[in-house]
Amino acid sequence: MYCLQWLIPVLLIPKPLNPALLNTHVMFMLLYMVSFFLERKPCSICSLIFVAAVFLICYSGFGNCILWNNMCDANRCENG
Repeated sequence: MYCLQWLIPVLLIPKPLNPALLNTHVMFMLLYMVSFFLERKPCSICSLIFVAAVFLICYSGFGNCILWNNMCDANRCENG
């Protein structure tokens, strides 16, 4: 469970309020997670716990996911 100390803070980093920074934030998160899994090779239990946490966060509410940005406000959505 030592490897979870490097993965859990990724879930706590807030998304930026400025829509121009959302793409940068998503790319940083993806690159950090890919490099972490390639370099540190966490155990399967830690990986499973992290993937389950990301899944629950992404599907718990609209706009919560750290892996993609949805440039939506209350009235409309833009794909881009």
